[in-house]
Amino acid sequence: MNVHHTTQIQLLQARMDKPVCFIDTDSAGKLSVQQSALQILEQIQQPVVVVAVVGLYRTGKSYLMNRLAGKQTGFALGSTTESKTKGIWMWCVSHPTKAGTTLVLLDTEGLGDVDKGDPKHDTNIFSLAVLLSSTLVYNSRGTIDNKAVMDLQYVTELSECIKVKSSDEDADDSSEFVKFFPSFIWALRDFTLELKIDGKDVPEDEYLEFALKLKPGTSRSVIEYNFPRECIQKFFPSRKCFTFPFPTAPENMSRLGSLASADISSEFLKVTDHFCKFVFHDSCVKRLKVGHTVTGRVLGHLAKTYVDTISSGAVPCLENAVIAMATIENKAAVKEGLQVYQSEMEKLKDSFPLELKDVFSEHQHLSSTATQAFMKRSFKDTDGKYLKSLEEKIIKLFDEHLCQNEHASKKRCEEILSSLSAPMMVKLKKGFYAKPGGYDLFCKDLEDIVNKYNSQAKKEVKAEEILEEFLKQKSVDSKAILQADKKLTEKEKKIKEEKEKAALLEQEIKAREEKLRQLEEKMEAERQSNEEMMRQMKEKMDEEMRLQREETERAMNRKLREQADLLQKSFKEEADVMRQEMEEFKRQNTESNRAGELVAILENSSRRHEEEVAMMMQQRSVQMMAIQQMIVRSEAEINRAREFAAIVENSSRRHEELMAKMIQQHREHMMAVHSSNGCRTM
Repeated sequence: MNVHHTTQIQLLQARMDKPVCFIDTDSAGKLSVQQSALQILEQIQQPVVVVAVVGLYRTGKSYLMNRLAGKQTGFALGSTTESKTKGIWMWCVSHPTKAGTTLVLLDTEGLGDVDKGDPKHDTNIFSLAVLLSSTLVYNSRGTIDNKAVMDLQYVTELSECIKVKSSDEDADDSSEFVKFFPSFIWALRDFTLELKIDGKDVPEDEYLEFALKLKPGTSRSVIEYNFPRECIQKFFPSRKCFTFPFPTAPENMSRLGSLASADISSEFLKVTDHFCKFVFHDSCVKRLKVGHTVTGRVLGHLAKTYVDTISSGAVPCLENAVIAMATIENKAAVKEGLQVYQSEMEKLKDSFPLELKDVFSEHQHLSSTATQAFMKRSFKDTDGKYLKSLEEKIIKLFDEHLCQNEHASKKRCEEILSSLSAPMMVKLKKGFYAKPGGYDLFCKDLEDIVNKYNSQAKKEVKAEEILEEFLKQKSVDSKAILQADKKLTEKEKKIKEEKEKAALLEQEIKAREEKLRQLEEKMEAERQSNEEMMRQMKEKMDEEMRLQREETERAMNRKLREQADLLQKSFKEEADVMRQEMEEFKRQNTESNRAGELVAILENSSRRHEEEVAMMMQQRSVQMMAIQQMIVRSEAEINRAREFAAIVENSSRRHEELMAKMIQQHREHMMAVHSSNGCRTM
């Protein structure tokens, strides 16, 4: 178990040492979700197993829930003929057998209380228990006779109180309840009869199925008898029964919660222990209509959605609830994924400036991690709207951090150049280069600075660009020194000036080429991140499709069992109806458009990426043309400089030859004069 989950559980235990009111009911019967309960659920990011207990008031529901919580007391136990629990109370505890899971226990207001004014109130409580739970415990006393089944009339009203789809409000879609409804446990309290049918001992589950057996016939009385049983069989195909004997003597019943184990029937404790173990082992994690795992946070949102819908007078709709949850969770998933990326990139800032390959590598890793966090929480993002939003926000943050890295690199490069050029600046101030031959000295010092800079800043992102700016700045000093250097002729100055221009242009080209290379690396990093997002999205879609198939297959298997039972019992008409329902399930499973949605998402994303790449390639093409033009201009300048240098060199060579010839002639003349003077002397 990781630290986050451990902290969650410790906080949960500190906050939930006793139950809290989850859904309150006021004197007028209006329901409202309590904010304090929502705050507790908001902290639970683990999957939840939700067990709700319903039943007539004063039947001992709360005692069973306390035992599931591993406590003797907690949920209020009434000792009078009035209902003790009002609304729905909640107790969240660590699941005793499923690691990383929270067990949420819901104790509901007793049904059938004569003091209630609104006749629909009990139906609303029962509907909420069904909608919110993964296991529904129906608690009653005595035997499962016709009266007991009729007391469960709320089941017959579910088709009017719950809708699966929002498309057709008048359509009866109750046949799909089986996909999403909780498993059903009938807890039969104070059971005193022998479990026998036709004189044969039978297990508890068979006793329940016998009580739910349909009668043949079409008379009104038979239809009324069969209707609640058909609803229970249809809506809750997964059924279990437990029969509890009297727990203690009648005079001790009012103190049941405080009795020691020795004062409670050992058989009652045995059945209670069996009941708890079954609930712990067989109760599944709560899931939404699309198979999405429900966490405490999602459970709170669901409760708020359903209660608000009921309070408005409308019928709770599973599809609408899923859409509402998808909007809430997908927005939060984007925020969560972005937080993962941002928090880790902020840590990377402490190491700036970094080589681009290191920044790109970290970006790809964090982008993948952020997408994983998004996928873990998101669901039903059918058009990829929220994934695209996350991608855009990540790219924006990525660009911001690239700019910050460039700024840090620029600062470091400037510091390196400032340090290396400090001696030169001192010489400039002292006029060291203002003498014949000063220009060559200046150029030598500048060359040394550039060589040392290239060695120290070769991995910096802004190395070439900052060097270009530095050389342009120094060209001002260079021109002044060149013009003042009396050692050089005008022609030599012109040659050196042209060479300097060519060198500056060459550095500008190098800076542009480096920018282009960095742009291509960025494009490649974003392409790889996009591919990773699409891979994870495909995995997510495949998983959701798998869950949807399993959901449909479970429903079909249950329907097949029921159909076989009905055919065996000669209820051919009901079996035909069920066969039609199964055909509809098959059609939905076969014609599931999830694959189409996935293809559309991938195609849209690929198209967006191709458009972005095309735009960037167009920019690259423009930049390449600009660089090529610069290269052409540079080559022309260099060629002109070379031609000029050749002309000057040829001129100098002719001048030297002429001077040599004149000197030779002068020497010969002087020798002739000297020879003539010698003759005269003689």
